[in-house]
Amino acid sequence: MTLSTTSAFALPERLAAKAAPALIAADEEHFTGMATSLARSIAEVTEQLETERKAPAGKGRQAVDRDDAVHRLSSRLRALRRFSLDLCLGRMVYANGDTVYVGRFGLTDGEGGRLLVDWRSPAAEPFFGATHANPMGLVSRRRYRWADGRVNDYWDEVFAAGEFAEHAAALDDQSAFIASLGGSRSPRMRDVLGTIQSDQDAIIRAGAAGALVVDGGPGTGKTVVALHRTAYLRYSDPSLAKGRGGVLFVGPHEPYLAYVSDVLPNLGEEDVQTCTLRDLVPEGAGAAPETDPEVVRLKSSARLVEAMEAAVRFYQEPPTVELAVEDVTVTAADWAEAFAVPDPGTPHHEARDQVWAELLAILGDRSEVSEAELARDPDLRAAFGRAWPVLQAADLVADLWSVPAYLRRCAPWLSTAEIRALQRPYPRAWTVSDLPLLDAARRLLGDPRAAGARRRRAVAVAAGRAEMERVVEDLIASNEYDDGEGLMTMLRQQDLREVLDEGRALPEDDADPLAGPFAHIVVDEAQELTDAEWRMLLVRCPSRSLTVVGDRAQARHGFVGSWAERLERAGLDRITLASLSVNYRTPAEVMAEAEPVIRAVLPDANVPTSIRSSGIPVHHGRVGELDSILDSWSAEHAEGTACVIGHRPVHGRARERVRSLTPELAKGLEFDLVVLIDPDLFGDGVEGAVDRYVAMTRATRRLVVLTD
Repeated sequence: MTLSTTSAFALPERLAAKAAPALIAADEEHFTGMATSLARSIAEVTEQLETERKAPAGKGRQAVDRDDAVHRLSSRLRALRRFSLDLCLGRMVYANGDTVYVGRFGLTDGEGGRLLVDWRSPAAEPFFGATHANPMGLVSRRRYRWADGRVNDYWDEVFAAGEFAEHAAALDDQSAFIASLGGSRSPRMRDVLGTIQSDQDAIIRAGAAGALVVDGGPGTGKTVVALHRTAYLRYSDPSLAKGRGGVLFVGPHEPYLAYVSDVLPNLGEEDVQTCTLRDLVPEGAGAAPETDPEVVRLKSSARLVEAMEAAVRFYQEPPTVELAVEDVTVTAADWAEAFAVPDPGTPHHEARDQVWAELLAILGDRSEVSEAELARDPDLRAAFGRAWPVLQAADLVADLWSVPAYLRRCAPWLSTAEIRALQRPYPRAWTVSDLPLLDAARRLLGDPRAAGARRRRAVAVAAGRAEMERVVEDLIASNEYDDGEGLMTMLRQQDLREVLDEGRALPEDDADPLAGPFAHIVVDEAQELTDAEWRMLLVRCPSRSLTVVGDRAQARHGFVGSWAERLERAGLDRITLASLSVNYRTPAEVMAEAEPVIRAVLPDANVPTSIRSSGIPVHHGRVGELDSILDSWSAEHAEGTACVIGHRPVHGRARERVRSLTPELAKGLEFDLVVLIDPDLFGDGVEGAVDRYVAMTRATRRLVVLTD
């Protein structure tokens, strides 16, 4: 039962004291103004969107501008409709009496007055950052909990002693954040924007220069920080706008991306690219894990990625024999001169066009036939095709694993035994460890279709310009049209011709949205990345502006050295470390059993301190209890999620809200109930201990360990 069906507050009977008019009347008035403003804004944006959609599409720049306007207005309309009054996260009261309401995005009234400040703006910083040690000018702060568009609870925090009496009924022995930790989990990450803590907020609002490492154990909110920092940087740093490179968010696996998929749209960000490392190359979807530890070690090295440059150069060596074509002889010097034309770093296929054009020009100077005729000569074309061939990235990498002599030439530092270890009977049976090499090869080669597309585009643009010039000259010559505004004079000016011509520009071909470059990259679970995989990311981020999120103690294959040492080896030089040490998610009962597991192999692991207790001890039993445990949990809990974690997926009776995952695929997720099946089978050494530690710390309420 609730106290009211008309107000913005739907407080249960047990919170009757919080419904006192003295406590909520100001909020009711403010929410009324918000409702009016939201309705007006939705109507205005809807009208603007319809106007843009009905406008002529146009061509070239005009079409691009119209599409951008439609995209911008559509995004704004979705944001306005996604929430109602629950746009508001809370309010701050300053010592001078000013009250500021904080929202998911900014909102004004009809006269331009500020109803909500965007949570990412400097004006909202005290809402997240104020503490009793540093109240940042606040005397009180209120956080709302919303359900179905109405407030079903709220909490006041008081920073000035004289305010306690006024807020007495709204004070709680737990903050809004602590109270929310025990809530049921769902298949998607919960919305926690209103309860961001000061230690997390300081990291979220840190600048984008260089690499910021966010190190923290399980439950410290690393993923929350990574996602909210992504939204904050997109808002606060103009250099990270989509048209200037934008932001790429990299997660560890597909279940993780599905879990967090609602977070960024709920924060008002729909233009952030999200992916896993597998998504960066076409072969990633079908790539299998590499099973040989020695092969993993060799392919993890950035040095082997660099060997792809030698693999490509092998196909760029000028012939040393002469060739007679038409009425001219191609000498070794001609070949060498043409092959030297491309600048260093030019992709193979782009350079191929340059070399071919230069070779024809060299021969054309000595021949009686035209360059076009030389270009059609079959012997010359065949010789050039052998000397600078069209290549595929997959062919290059497959040759490394099937032709020992080729691998030795490209990576001469490898021993005979190492070369033998890298050979395999099915060279195109791609593994995850192959992906950085395939990515490097593809970048070094470039797109063989791109040169042809550029030529066709250049021809079309040139034809368009010629037609524009003809029309303009005909208008000037006829002198029949004069509007009295000096149009003829304007047409004689080159500036106007360039403006008209810009409208005829052809759009670029569709590009790979994950190819970059990106202005900033956020990497979660970054402790798992190898040096080779870091190269995949850094080549997409020339600014070297990154947010690196992870926990050294959760690295399945170990993490030797510090974050700074690892990232410096990968090629970064501006590195800042921020640490999170409070475990907001995992109950103390679970951490008491999980901590010894990881300390046994990593004594210096950054094990965080849990700040809450579930009151439920960890249960140890037999595998035969699994069905009864899950049935009882499902019957007792109408909401929430559970996960059965084993060294392989456990295929039992299907149940709603119950998943079955391996420890690796459970990383980054959280569940109300976690059931471990035979954790000793997860493996030995660091990898096995990390998998057990990760699996145990997915639990937010209850952990069950079952063995045979």
